[in-house]
Amino acid sequence: MAEKRYVYPFDEAYGLGKELLGGKGAGLAEMRHIGVRIPEGFTITTEACTLYYDSGKKLPDYLVNAIYDAIKGIEAQTGKKFGGDSKPLLVSVRSGARVSMPGMMDTILNLGLNDTTVAALARETNNERFAFDSYRRFILMFTNIAKGHPRTEMDKMLEELKESRGYKLDTEVTAEELKVLVKQYKEYYKKTFGEEFPSDPKVQLIEAVTAVFRSWDNPRANVYRMMNNIPYSWGTAVNVQSMAFGNKGETSGTGVAFSRDPGTGEKKISAEYLPNAQGEDVVAGIRTPLHIEELQKRMPGVYQQFVDTIKKMEAHYRDMQDMEFTVEDGILYFLQTRNGKRTPAASLKIACDLVDEGVIDEKEAVCRIDALTFDKLLLPGFDKDELAKAKPIAKGLAAGPGAGTGKLAFTAEEAEARHNAGEKVILVRAETSPEDIVGMVAAEAVLTMRGGMTSHAAVVARGMGKCCVCGCAAALIDEEKKTVTIDGKVYGPNDTFSIDGSTGDVYLGSIKTVEPDLTSGYFGRLMKWVDENRALKVRTNADTPRDAKQAKIFGAQGIGLCRTEHMFFDKDRIFSMRKMILADTVEDREAALTELEPMQQKDFEGLYEIMGDLNVNVRLLDPPLHEFLPQEEGLIKELADAIGKSVEQVKDRIDDLHEANPMMGHRGCRLAVTYPEICRMQTRAIIKAAIAVSKRTGKLVEPEIMVPLVLEVRELKYVKNIICEVADQLIKESGLNMKYHVGTMIEIPRAALLADEIASEAEFFSFGTNDLTQMTFGFSRDDAGKFLGEYYSKKIFEEDPFKTLDQNGVGKLVQNAVKLGRGTRPDLHVGVCGETGGDPKSIEFYHKAGLDYVSCSPFRVPVARLAAAQANIKFPR
Repeated sequence: MAEKRYVYPFDEAYGLGKELLGGKGAGLAEMRHIGVRIPEGFTITTEACTLYYDSGKKLPDYLVNAIYDAIKGIEAQTGKKFGGDSKPLLVSVRSGARVSMPGMMDTILNLGLNDTTVAALARETNNERFAFDSYRRFILMFTNIAKGHPRTEMDKMLEELKESRGYKLDTEVTAEELKVLVKQYKEYYKKTFGEEFPSDPKVQLIEAVTAVFRSWDNPRANVYRMMNNIPYSWGTAVNVQSMAFGNKGETSGTGVAFSRDPGTGEKKISAEYLPNAQGEDVVAGIRTPLHIEELQKRMPGVYQQFVDTIKKMEAHYRDMQDMEFTVEDGILYFLQTRNGKRTPAASLKIACDLVDEGVIDEKEAVCRIDALTFDKLLLPGFDKDELAKAKPIAKGLAAGPGAGTGKLAFTAEEAEARHNAGEKVILVRAETSPEDIVGMVAAEAVLTMRGGMTSHAAVVARGMGKCCVCGCAAALIDEEKKTVTIDGKVYGPNDTFSIDGSTGDVYLGSIKTVEPDLTSGYFGRLMKWVDENRALKVRTNADTPRDAKQAKIFGAQGIGLCRTEHMFFDKDRIFSMRKMILADTVEDREAALTELEPMQQKDFEGLYEIMGDLNVNVRLLDPPLHEFLPQEEGLIKELADAIGKSVEQVKDRIDDLHEANPMMGHRGCRLAVTYPEICRMQTRAIIKAAIAVSKRTGKLVEPEIMVPLVLEVRELKYVKNIICEVADQLIKESGLNMKYHVGTMIEIPRAALLADEIASEAEFFSFGTNDLTQMTFGFSRDDAGKFLGEYYSKKIFEEDPFKTLDQNGVGKLVQNAVKLGRGTRPDLHVGVCGETGGDPKSIEFYHKAGLDYVSCSPFRVPVARLAAAQANIKFPR
C-alpha cells in the first residue's frame, strides 16, 4: 500500500489528468509545461483524499512522510527553508477538485509562519508591516479553516482597531499595531482551544492538508455537489505552493482575471486588481477590488506580460479561462487557471464566437454548454416599458443573470425559511460566504454591499444562473439590525427590491418581468446545432393548451404524457366527476360520464390543434378515485345536497374508497378493469377529438392511448379490447383512414421483468420513472423527504432518485424492459415521461439504453434537447 504514489511535484505531474490531480493541480502542471511562471509546489492526489477517509479521517504516516519529502523539493528549488530562521519558506494550501467548485472548499495562505520565521521575513524583506500582516492573516485562516472556528470575533478585533484609529483601509494599520493584533489572535486561539497556536510548520502543514480533505465533506460542498451531480467518490486534491506575496507593498498586488467577460461573453479581458493585498481579499469579497487598469497605470510592463500570458493560456486551452494571479515586487505569477464559470448567456456567445474564430467545431460548441444551468436562459428580464419608468435607487456590479423581485432577507437561513413558506425574497448580505449557499438557492436574487465580479457571491451566482448584484457600495447593509440604508432611507424585511443582474441596477418595489427571445441570435443558432446532433426526440408533459403552446415554442416534438385526471379537477367538471364516483349503478355512472365526455373531447381537440402533426400521447385515468372527493365537512354536505344523498351516504362512500396505501391501490388500469365505462368514455373523447380535428384541418391525427400501471399482459389485453372496440367503431363511422396506437406505461417492476409478454399487446412503452422508482426502492415519493436528508448526509445516497435515475437499480429494469420488449416487437416505440426525462445525467442513460424519446415539463424541453445532443456526440448511435 505504501508503494503507491500520492504526491507529485508540478514538474512531474503533466499529463496525469484531472481525475488524479484535480482541476487545479492538472492546470498548474500544464501551465508549467507551457512556460507560464507559477510558484513552485506539488499536488497531493484525489486518491489521497479517498485514503484519508478510508483511514478513519487520518493521514497515514507514509503519506505524511511523502508530503515532507515534497516540501524538501520546494526548498531545493527555491533556496528557502521550511521553518528556517533565514530565508523561510512559506506555502499556500489549496483544495482542487476534479471540477471547479468555487468557494465550496478551503484555502490557507502564509503557512509556515511562527515567531521565528516572521522575524526572518521582516528582516530579509525590510518590511515589518508585510511580515506581520501575513502572520495575522495566517493565524486567522488557520483558526477558521484548519480548526473550523468562525472568524467573526477575529474580524471584529481588526475592525475595532481600525475604528479606534480612524482607519478606513486595512493597509493603514501599522506594523506595531499588527504585532498587537497577532498577540490578540494567539491569545484568542489559546482561550478557544485550550492550547498554544502551533509553531511547528510541519504540524501546521498536516493540519491544513487534513482540513482541505475534511472540507470535501462540509455542508456547503455537499449541497453544491448535489446541485451539480458531482460524485462524492471523486474526492479533492490538495495543492501546496510556495507563497507569492501580493501584500509586500505598492509594487505588489493580487487579482482575478477572465480571458473573456464572464457575464456577457464579450471578447475582452475582464479582470480586477487589488494593490498590496492577498488573494483572499478579492475572492472572499473582503475588499472591493479595482479595475485592471490600475495594474496598467502602476506597472505597464507587468500589465503587458499579464495580457500576453492570458492570450497564451486561452489559445492553449481553447476556452475562456478564469485565472488567479499575484504580483510580488514587480514579478508576475499565475496561481491557477481553469475553464471559467460564466452565465448561461455568456456561455452561448463564447461557444458561438469560438466556432466563428475557428477554435472549435459545432459539436464541441454544443458540448461546452452546461446542461444543468441551460434553463436559466429561459429566465425572465424586466419589462422594458416598466423599466424605462423606474429609477434605480442604487447600482452595483452586474454579477449574475436575469432579474429578480422580492422582499429583503438578511441571512441564508431566513431566505430559506421564507422561501419555503411561499415568499419571494432577495438575499441581502454585506458579502456572502460559502455558508450562504442555501440562501442563494432559495432567493430570487442576491445583493451584496462588498465584493467584485470575482467575489464568492458573483462566482457562485453565475454558476447556478442566479440573478446577482455585487459591490453595491451605496447600500449600507446592517445584517444584525436587518436594515439596508440607501441615501439616508432605511429599508427592512418587508420592503421589496427589484434587482437587474444584467445592469447592476437596484430598484424599489416590484417591476414586471418578460420572457426572453428564444428563436434568434446565439440561442437559435446553438439549438440548430443541437437538433442536428441528437438522436433522441424530446416531447413534453402537457395537460393544457397553455402548456402545449409553451412546450412547442421551446421545441417539443409532441406530447409524451397528457394526464387526463388533471382535466377533471376544473370547478366546472369536478361535480360531474364526483357524481360518477358516487353513482350506485352503472347507468348512473354512465350518465355522469356523458356529461364529462364533451369536456374531455374539447380538451383533446385543443391539444391536437396546437401540436399539429406531432404525436399526442394521452394517458387514461390514473389516480385513485378518492382523490376527487371532498374531505371537508362543509363541502361533503354541499355535495350530498346537490346529488340528493345524505351526508352519511357520501361519507360511507368516501370511507369505502379510502385505502391504506393508495399509490399501490385501486388506480391506473385497475380502474378500467373495474369500471370499463370510464375507459369507454375516455376513448370516445380521444378518438372523436382526433376525428373532428382531422376533418377541420385536412391532416389525419394519429392518437396514442396509454394504459397506466399495467403489471400483466392479460390485464392490458382486457383494457386494450375495450379501447379498440370503441375506437374502431368510431373511425369506421367517420369514413376516415385514421390510425391510432395503444401502449402502456412501464412503472411496476413486474412489468419491466415481463416486458416481452406485455409487448405482444403494447405498440409502445413509456417508462413512468416516478412510480417505477418508488416501487423499486420501496418507499413513497411523497414521504421519502422525511428521511432522505439523512441518507444524503450519511453518504448512502448522493442524488435524489426521483430527479436523477438510479442507474444501478431502476436503470437495469429499464434496460431489461427495452431488450425484452424489442425482442418481441422489434419496432416497439420506447420513451420516458417521469421526472427524470428532463435530467441531463438521466437523458444520457436513456440515449445509451436505446430509447426513442424523453418527455419532460415544458421549461425543461430546451435542456433535454441539449442533453440529448451531448449524449449522442459523446456516445454516437
